[in-house]
Amino acid sequence: MTTILKLGPADHGRTITPEEARTARWQEGYRYEIIDGKIYVTPIPNLPHDRILRWLYRRLDRYAERHSSVINYVTSNGKVIVEDRPEWTEPEPDLIAFHDFPLDLPMDEVRWEDLTPVLVVEIISEDYAEKDLERNVELYEEIPSIREYWIIDPRTDPDRPTLLVYRRRGQRWQKPILVPFGATYTTRWLPNFSLRVAPRS
Repeated sequence: MTTILKLGPADHGRTITPEEARTARWQEGYRYEIIDGKIYVTPIPNLPHDRILRWLYRRLDRYAERHSSVINYVTSNGKVIVEDRPEWTEPEPDLIAFHDFPLDLPMDEVRWEDLTPVLVVEIISEDYAEKDLERNVELYEEIPSIREYWIIDPRTDPDRPTLLVYRRRGQRWQKPILVPFGATYTTRWLPNFSLRVAPRS
């Protein structure tokens, strides 16, 4: 008989198998990621984080509606699979965009394991900056389909965040680009898209 685990913030750093994670009961109020076979627990983001997330999601989702040949699906509730790590690794970005999401398939036939993201976005939380500025830079570099990694930093002032962009060249990131508050970011990879870094505008 399989034992169903009850997991919560006290289990941060605990080793876990895919089967245990699939059947576990997870304490609500926290986010859980599996990195190198271990549980990483962070609190649910605060309201400023959510407002920035909503602003950027709406911009990207509207773009996907008009330019589905570039990106055709955007979600804030997904995961990416890092296949070449020695242990099971599934970070969960704040936003993920896909180029070839199979929208024509029945919904129950689509699995995260079969998807290849082209853009991932993280919004830094005050107490967990290392996760996005160091750990995830390495993890997302290992996924060849990811063209760009965007990091929104609202720590100094949530109303005046900055944007840090990693762009891929071959198998590596180029030197990151810092886009200050109020400036506009464009990329040839997203034709006709521009992002003014000003969530309240």
